[in-house]
Amino acid sequence: MFRQREAVLRIFCEPQPGQPVELPRLSAAEWIPLLRWLDTSGLALYFLGRATELELCGFIPHEVHARLQQSLMENTARTEAMIAEASAIRRSFQSACLSYAMLKGFSLWPVSVPKLELRSQLDLDFLVASSSAAAARKILEWRGYHLGAISGRSWEFHANQTGEMSLKDIYKATHRRRVELHLEPADLGRDALLDRVQWRCFRDEPMPVLNPVDLFLGQGMHLFKHVSSGFTRTAHIIEFRRNVLARHHDDAFWKQVQTLAESSPNPKAPIALGVTTLLISNAMGSFAPEALTHWTVDRLPETVRLWVSQYGSDVVYGDFPGSKLYLLLQRQLQGLGKSPQQSLRRSLLPLVLPKAINQKAPDEDLRACIQRHRKQLWFGFFRLRFHVVEGARYLRESLRWRRLLRSTG
Repeated sequence: MFRQREAVLRIFCEPQPGQPVELPRLSAAEWIPLLRWLDTSGLALYFLGRATELELCGFIPHEVHARLQQSLMENTARTEAMIAEASAIRRSFQSACLSYAMLKGFSLWPVSVPKLELRSQLDLDFLVASSSAAAARKILEWRGYHLGAISGRSWEFHANQTGEMSLKDIYKATHRRRVELHLEPADLGRDALLDRVQWRCFRDEPMPVLNPVDLFLGQGMHLFKHVSSGFTRTAHIIEFRRNVLARHHDDAFWKQVQTLAESSPNPKAPIALGVTTLLISNAMGSFAPEALTHWTVDRLPETVRLWVSQYGSDVVYGDFPGSKLYLLLQRQLQGLGKSPQQSLRRSLLPLVLPKAINQKAPDEDLRACIQRHRKQLWFGFFRLRFHVVEGARYLRESLRWRRLLRSTG
């Protein structure tokens, strides 16, 4: 299974002179799980764009190519709708004189994401000063959103979350909307990101985004967060790699990144960039300049390097909802003085119910209510199965991992 996914990922690498690039000839049955992985990993439309660029579409069965083209058409409309929504929110924030910036998503254009319609984007993210949080919330609520969850300094807003949602809908322009506000504390001083934002012309409108150094560091930390917490969308790996390649020969840029990372309030920054860079290098070949690797990859502890070599493939090619092998990495980081996100017991088998996947509609009748609860029950069993199966796998792998550490110690 991983071999097919490796072949897909290889087409994103630059071919060597005289070396042909091709995809394996897969049967229609083999394309079914591969296509599902492309969807859940966020790679489907990136793959279509790259295959078209390299004239490899002849390797793709007609029905698969047609489905990808349909998804591209739907995602183009979805992207335009999300851009319109982001622009409307930006104008409201600007009119209210809020301190804010666009995060992730559209702010990755054009370096990490050359064509926005090829990106599978699920929500909008804004960094907002704590002093502007109440006003930003009021604006979003006026636009029909409601505050659905608070996690640390992140506020998650939803609109029109009623009705059934499935994997086939991820490219469609639906009425569902989601916005996350990430609050920046007021006491950061020189570390405040919002004090050094840049304005970029985005579809003929000015949009505040993080400056390139802050954006790169944030992108790397976000990728590491997923690597060390269960499931990683492989599309984020492609986007991070593009950013590195675009700056490959810019030594001044890498010096600024190093200075910021080593003085960052987050002490994991050099390790985070080292893990993500080594992970991508193992999967797609060497790509990062020595100006980045000498203070990140080269300084990784041997136990962390061992984890990447042993379990990196699960991160890059794994299926949703991921695995619990990241807990082995967390234990190594804990040995370096980095605190785990939560206890091992709670990570293996959380004693909380999963959050609701669909909200109750105002005019919900009995049949719709039963269907909603049936979907929620199915989702609960899905999560329970994941925790049981992956928990057992973790316990088995932890024994092998301890043997590996002893043999290399």
